[in-house]
Amino acid sequence: MEAEPPFATAAAGGNEAVARSSIWDLIRGCGPAGMTIDMEELRRMILMPEYLRVAMAMSVRAKDWNVGLVAASSIKNRNGDEQAAPKAPIVVFVNSRSGGRRSLALKVWLQKIMTEEQVAGGDGTVGWVLGSLAELFMHKRKPVPPTGIIPLGTGNDLSRSFDWGGSFPFAWRSAVKSTLYKAVTGPICHLDSFHHYYWSKVRRQGCDLHSQSSPSSCWHVVIVTPDGQSIEPPLSLGQMENDAFGQDQDVDIDGELPKKVSCFEGVYHNYFSIGMDAQIAYGFHHIRNKKPYLAQGPILNKLIYSICSCTQGWFFTPCVHDPGLRGLKNILRLYIKRADYADWEQILVPSGVRAIVALNLRNYGSGRHPWGHPKPEYLEKRGFIEAHVDDGLLEIFGLKQGWHASFVMTKLISAQHIAQAAAIKMEIRGGEWNQAYLQMDGEPWKQPIAQDFSTYVVIKRVPFQSLMISGE
Repeated sequence: MEAEPPFATAAAGGNEAVARSSIWDLIRGCGPAGMTIDMEELRRMILMPEYLRVAMAMSVRAKDWNVGLVAASSIKNRNGDEQAAPKAPIVVFVNSRSGGRRSLALKVWLQKIMTEEQVAGGDGTVGWVLGSLAELFMHKRKPVPPTGIIPLGTGNDLSRSFDWGGSFPFAWRSAVKSTLYKAVTGPICHLDSFHHYYWSKVRRQGCDLHSQSSPSSCWHVVIVTPDGQSIEPPLSLGQMENDAFGQDQDVDIDGELPKKVSCFEGVYHNYFSIGMDAQIAYGFHHIRNKKPYLAQGPILNKLIYSICSCTQGWFFTPCVHDPGLRGLKNILRLYIKRADYADWEQILVPSGVRAIVALNLRNYGSGRHPWGHPKPEYLEKRGFIEAHVDDGLLEIFGLKQGWHASFVMTKLISAQHIAQAAAIKMEIRGGEWNQAYLQMDGEPWKQPIAQDFSTYVVIKRVPFQSLMISGE
């Protein structure tokens, strides 16, 4: 009996990812309700046979999964590995830069519970893990494992959206076992089976459908920029070959492009943003990478975020600069496709808006809901629909200066509603600026922009629906 493909689990911020290939409902021991987890029984459920662990390590070293496929067959035939296949093999990815010193301790603890080969360290994030799993789908490597999240970072918005929590627990050693238990037994959210699973839950429990965590689409991002610019994209963005870009009929760019361009692509699941919020996130990441001893946990991280907000002009624009120059309308043209139209429609960027966010799920900024809950009359007047994570639309909103953002984050007001869209195109050109800041699911980068040619960002829905394990 061969082991099924593993689950992937990712920790938000310091992301760990758990992947699994089947659900097994019978684990004895402590679960979330205070029962005691039998460690040996849990290990039997999640540990991979040795031949798979060795083959997986070989694939990682070679950066080629075909090496592992050949090695697994060869090792098994040579050694005659008779270890019983686990019911739910798990692989965990730990982001060593998140969670202060806890990420290293967590990695060591997980390796004691599992094996070294099933716990990988590095700078990966949840977005990178999910993007890699989407690649498996594109290469027809099925089944694609589902993902759970351990909230090790600061914002943990993706983790909140799927009921894995918003912070790393104090009694984390016992919580890790509980998390592995949930990864084995939790329901899997998938868009295609959403209505069956959740409507059956509504009928069974009498609960509100849209109050539950639900599966959603991921969104494909393509960035086309003049060649020769120095860019350090996040892990979730990979460089495209120019031939691949030319063959991609899904990238609608009508404007003039230079003879040579650089193209990047990736996917995001929660939010994409441009402007001051991304600049602050970039400043935080820069400090954390340069002085990791300062970022020792969520409280200190949020303090650093606050300092970045105050020192980078989010709250106060220096008197020598015209505040109007800081608005995104000076560099950005925004186009959308509505759900019922095939053509692009230009949307004016509101004056004074310094950050624009395209939100897919509910959570942004450590569990806030900046879109709010508009009344039906307002939705009808603006041509909006009630926002749900499975509606196939992105909610686009704007944040002005830091005071406005603070009121939004404290739920005193909603963000400035701009549009709901089934696709987005941004055209960015220099003017008074020579760079912009962007981020995808909390991974920021500095984007050079030119005056002669525009940089384009095109966001469209991906046919592949990520499988997420519910942490409820």
